[in-house]
Amino acid sequence: MDFKDYYKIMGVARDASQDEIKRAYRKLARKYHPDVSKEADAEALFKDLGEAYAVLKDPEKRAAYDQLGAGWKAGQDFQPPPDWDAGFEFSGGFAGADAPPYSDFFESLFGRGFTSAQRDGRQAGIHVHGEDHHAKVLIDLEDAYRGAARSISLRAPELDSTGHVSTRLRTLNVKIPKGVKQGQRIRLAGQGSPGIGKGQAGDLYLEIEFNPHSLYRVEGRDVYLELPVAPWEAALGATVKVPTPDGPVDLKIPKGTTRRRKLRLQKRGIPGEPPGDLYVELVITLPPAESDTARQLYQKMQQDLAYNPRSKLGV
Repeated sequence: MDFKDYYKIMGVARDASQDEIKRAYRKLARKYHPDVSKEADAEALFKDLGEAYAVLKDPEKRAAYDQLGAGWKAGQDFQPPPDWDAGFEFSGGFAGADAPPYSDFFESLFGRGFTSAQRDGRQAGIHVHGEDHHAKVLIDLEDAYRGAARSISLRAPELDSTGHVSTRLRTLNVKIPKGVKQGQRIRLAGQGSPGIGKGQAGDLYLEIEFNPHSLYRVEGRDVYLELPVAPWEAALGATVKVPTPDGPVDLKIPKGTTRRRKLRLQKRGIPGEPPGDLYVELVITLPPAESDTARQLYQKMQQDLAYNPRSKLGV
């Protein structure tokens, strides 16, 4: 997937005001409109222009796009950085099936038909419920096991008096419920946009994602751990300590364990109804032959065991 430089497409600087972006769009739309343009690739250029304008005219999309950084070049191979939009506060929702079919690049950032709704409440006597906001936030896996109270900072874009996009930071104290899953949303009532007139404020929905963990990976409520074991533990059997997000437990390794055997610790995954399981994937590791004693032991094993790991390959 190629990176799209929306500023280059519109021929404006990255610090252009919203009025400058609007003027640039009007000028180029007249130039590339397929009904009047004599450019050979007018239709493709007009489509790219419309997509660029859909992003840069919207303070939320523009601020999110800007945080990718200025180091990308048009046409460069691109994949969104992991959790690139975490902590970024959006309003609005999806435009539905009638939204224009934008590029894969656009949809990788904003999803199909994403739009930020904006309403004008200056008319007297109008009472409108405030917009809901949503943001992705990162928590530790251990928080899902125990529950936690966390201070979370969110960045919300806004226009300053000169028509330039800036970012406003706000910090909220949030209660993380025990058993929360990835992708689950936490609703904070009244923390969205203010209502118009006597309309109630909108809500804020926090979408939960887990910080990358050095030990575990997560699928739904199930948690997976790779556990190194020594050859003698696998061959002879053993009881070993295993870390879990809720504290260490004893695990019995069956005698004669080979390859990457998977053992299940029932109900040791993320709490819930029902709770998940914790799967321990055993990885047999070899001690290094760095000392004379170690090398002699390996040589004795070679002589005494007559073991050929490739016997089933016919060689």
